[in-house]
Amino acid sequence: MQNTESLVHAWRIDDREYRRQEERRGRRFAYTSFAPTRTALVVVDMVPFFVDANPYARGIVPNIQHLADRLRTAGGTVAWVLPARTERTPVGDEFHGPEAAEMFRNSGGSGPLPGRLWHGFTPGSDDVLMEKSAPSAFFPGRCPLPELLQERGIDTVLITGTVTNVCCESSARDAWTLGYRVIMVADANANATGRDQDHNATLHTVYRSFGDVRSTAAVLTMLEEQVAT
Repeated sequence: MQNTESLVHAWRIDDREYRRQEERRGRRFAYTSFAPTRTALVVVDMVPFFVDANPYARGIVPNIQHLADRLRTAGGTVAWVLPARTERTPVGDEFHGPEAAEMFRNSGGSGPLPGRLWHGFTPGSDDVLMEKSAPSAFFPGRCPLPELLQERGIDTVLITGTVTNVCCESSARDAWTLGYRVIMVADANANATGRDQDHNATLHTVYRSFGDVRSTAAVLTMLEEQVAT
C-alpha cells in the first residue's frame, strides 16, 4: 500500500540570528520586496524517486504549487529542475558504492520531462523544465538555468524542492555566488532525513550568509503587495 502521509518541517531561525542581521543592516530581512516579472520560482528535484518515499517532500507539494500558480499569474518564471541521468564515475562509485551510485544517477527517471515530475503538480504552459547534472541548478555548465534566467532579466530566485541540505542548499549557494537575490522558502523545502534539525541547519546557513529565509505565506504576501501597486 502506498504511503500517502504528508508532513512539513517545524522550521525556525534562532532569535540570535535575527538580532545579528537586524544589528548589521537595520532590518530582519535583506529583501523586503521583489518584482514578479524579474523573479523565478526554482523547483528542485520534485520527482517520484524523492517524493514517493518522503512524507516531507509530499508535504510541500501544495505550497510549491500555490507559489507557482501565483507567480505565473503575476508574470514571473516557474522553473522545474530535474536530475539528469549522468554517467557513472569512479569517484561516484567509490563514494556512494556502485549500487547506490547507479540508483542516484537514474533518480530523475526517463522520458519527457513533464511526465517525470511528481504527479501532484500541474505545470503551466509557459513554465520551463530542464535537467541538471550536478546537485546545484546554478553550477556553471551543469544546467541551462542560469543562462535562461539571464535572458529573462531575472534577479531574484525563490528556492524550493528537495533535498533541503543537498541540492536545494547547493542551488541557493551558487545562485548567490552568481549574483541573484536568494529567498529560500522554508516550508517549501524538504529534507530527506525527516529531522527538523537537519532542515533548520540549512536555513541557518542560508539566512546567515546567502539569502533570506521566508515562509510560503510571507512570500505570497510580498507578491500580492507588488501586484497591487
